[in-house]
Amino acid sequence: MAIRPIALLASAALLAGCGGSGGDDATTATTGTAPVKRTALALTLDFAPNAVHAGLYLARQRGLYRDGGIDLTINVPGSGADGTRLLAAGRSDLAIMDIHDLAIAREKGADLVAVGAIVQRPLASLIAAPGVSRPRALEGRRVGVTGLPSDDAAVDQIVRGDGGDPRKVRRVTIGFEAVPAVLGGRVAAATAFWNAEGVAVKARRPKARIFRLDEFGAPRYPELLLVSTSKLLARRGDVIQRFLAATAAGYQAAATTPTAQSQIVIDALQKGSGDKTIDPSTTADQLKAVTPTFLDREGRALAIDRAAMARWARWEAHVGITKRAPDVAKLIWKDAPGG
Repeated sequence: MAIRPIALLASAALLAGCGGSGGDDATTATTGTAPVKRTALALTLDFAPNAVHAGLYLARQRGLYRDGGIDLTINVPGSGADGTRLLAAGRSDLAIMDIHDLAIAREKGADLVAVGAIVQRPLASLIAAPGVSRPRALEGRRVGVTGLPSDDAAVDQIVRGDGGDPRKVRRVTIGFEAVPAVLGGRVAAATAFWNAEGVAVKARRPKARIFRLDEFGAPRYPELLLVSTSKLLARRGDVIQRFLAATAAGYQAAATTPTAQSQIVIDALQKGSGDKTIDPSTTADQLKAVTPTFLDREGRALAIDRAAMARWARWEAHVGITKRAPDVAKLIWKDAPGG
């Protein structure tokens, strides 16, 4: 379920300057002791900068990429499909992708490999108006979907998981307009990410309901993944390892920063992205919601749980997002963190 804020549209122009590292380009920086070679890497986000990207900007602000010998460029996409397209064209070295988009792209033959997990659980949900007490109450009512296959699967799972009949739900394609559609009463509920659109709706309608996918029978899986290509990993796996180490440290810091000090993380996000549309209050609420998902049960950032991914793969095919269960062994880089 690739859901992105409306603010993304205003950021599309930033993509014009994006490009991959151009192979093995490197620059030399001089420290107090000896010259250090730095390799350029380009990362494409999944949507406009927000709380879920906090670890990246915090790591960059603290010089963790520089210390790891990396010059990291973070690019904002013009559409949810940009990560796949730019990786395939060699114009980006890494991208953050929704797990379902990755599975569908691989099924179509794309050379994409997951190297780390940004979050450790699904972010997909149904955001419902205050009058909707539970998912099965959506029978006979209008529910907004973006039109992506994963949206229909989410509606089916959540309604069926509550004992309802998803065939009785009246689905309406609303694109990425979940927040105004629910607030304006056009739909009784809509598919959206609970950490972003869910936070926005609750801020305006505190009694709104959020029905999370994995609370209604779906397995736990990492919704957002860091993705590269097998070709780049074969050539520059050591650089990706250094990138992952720095990024994991950034997400560790974001996850363990006390709520009372969240402005430290917000400042890194605002200044690092240069996005003046980022609202500190909204971002603070988003951080409070999403930071618990940054670490796995062992307290590790970016770790990919292979057993959890195997359960997800079976579910992915069962609900019809893909025709066959994704091959987890091929989907995940052999040197990716986790176990």
